[in-house]
Amino acid sequence: MNKEVFANHALRYQQALLDNVIPFWMQHSRAKKGGFNTCLLSDGRVYDQDKFIWLQARQCWTFAMLYNQLEQRSEWLEMALHGAQFLEKYGRDSNGDWYFSLAPNGQPLIQAYNIFSDCFACMAFAQLYQATKEDTHREIALQTFQKILERQGNPKGKYNKTIGSTRPLKNFALPMILCNLSLELEALLEPAQVTETIDRCIEEVMQNFYDDESGLTLENVLSDGQLSDTFDGRLLNPGHAIEAMWFIMDLGQKCQDQALIEAAANRALKMLEFGWDEEFGGIFYFMDRKGFPVQQLEWDQKLWWVHLETLVALLKAFELTQEEIYWTWFEKVDQYSWAHFPDAAHGEWFGYLNRRGEILLSLKGGKWKGCFHVPRGLWQCWQVLERLQA
Repeated sequence: MNKEVFANHALRYQQALLDNVIPFWMQHSRAKKGGFNTCLLSDGRVYDQDKFIWLQARQCWTFAMLYNQLEQRSEWLEMALHGAQFLEKYGRDSNGDWYFSLAPNGQPLIQAYNIFSDCFACMAFAQLYQATKEDTHREIALQTFQKILERQGNPKGKYNKTIGSTRPLKNFALPMILCNLSLELEALLEPAQVTETIDRCIEEVMQNFYDDESGLTLENVLSDGQLSDTFDGRLLNPGHAIEAMWFIMDLGQKCQDQALIEAAANRALKMLEFGWDEEFGGIFYFMDRKGFPVQQLEWDQKLWWVHLETLVALLKAFELTQEEIYWTWFEKVDQYSWAHFPDAAHGEWFGYLNRRGEILLSLKGGKWKGCFHVPRGLWQCWQVLERLQA
């Protein structure tokens, strides 16, 4: 492969991150009363000031990560601290669980029903501790991680609406996130705990949620790992499955397990091939493993994070296996993504396209989209492409 091709791609991802996406969030998202405004119109104007904990934490993590991994720019660390101070002051309830959302002044709006607030708060403070070495940041990360482990059997706790004894399903999202979280916290945990967490996550993701017959990774399985021939049991989220596979590839590198890396790369490719829209291009949001209608009305939308996580997975797969099929697919997804998501007028990426690839929502941030997948995806792709051209 021509190294000039890698270099050209690397420069594009680098420039998008440093000259476009990060300046957008630096300019528009800082809230005067603390924390970040994530509900931004296409030009960066704020249209709602409620604070969603997982997005606050994700943005805090992003700026701390760039400070630690790229360059120790004081404005990046200050941005991370601005978010962390708000989270530390208002983010948790009396039990230490992280709320889902807060009013602009920090008063709680929605209870701590969603464990993903905890997961991303844990990531944020662990990353921040690497920058500050402040014991408070370390303790918040460790306390939160312990709460996650305590809740992992029933993440929603009393807010779980299902009758678990009737159809005891478990969901893919938490073990997927724990794959990444285990590496984020590696420096803070005892080696034995890191190994135990990693081994458990690999087993869950690679065995319990994998359908041998179809070769697909499922969103929900029964508690014993068996398939459920129901709406939830047939549900596929290609973006989730593909994102998880680059987490697994990272774990495979750490464990020096080439077979695990190749299995993860192959499963990412299998899910991409299944989820690709042959008529209009792009990756479907939700699918049914048997091809039946899904209940999510947004099933055929094309979302920003799905495509960014796929780009990361394909580049890591190509780097670690040297199989050209991954580069071929990378160029295909890269071409679609850059033709549809970036906003040339105001910066950053649009998040939501209809099936035809037309902009469905012109927002740059809201309740679900913030400063995370775009910068992390650009950063990850840039770093792999830098290594490929070396």
